[in-house]
Amino acid sequence: MEVSLIAIGNSKGIRLAKAILDKYKFQDTIELVLEKDYIILKPKSTVRDGWEKSFKKMHKNGDDNLLIADVFEDENPDEWN
Repeated sequence: MEVSLIAIGNSKGIRLAKAILDKYKFQDTIELVLEKDYIILKPKSTVRDGWEKSFKKMHKNGDDNLLIADVFEDENPDEWN
């Protein structure tokens, strides 16, 4: 696909069609990655995106048990105050 550069102040940019914005779920901010001879545009991923849904699924399946104790036998939580 060929696109034209457009003037934006002292810089230049490109316009992305609505179909592309919708297909790749681009919002107000996107991630630009410079890799070798390529410029890659990616939807901005948020930290921990989808974790809440995964945690709910884990809880529903009973997979949310502690793997290690949160308080060890030789600890006294009162000492932390």
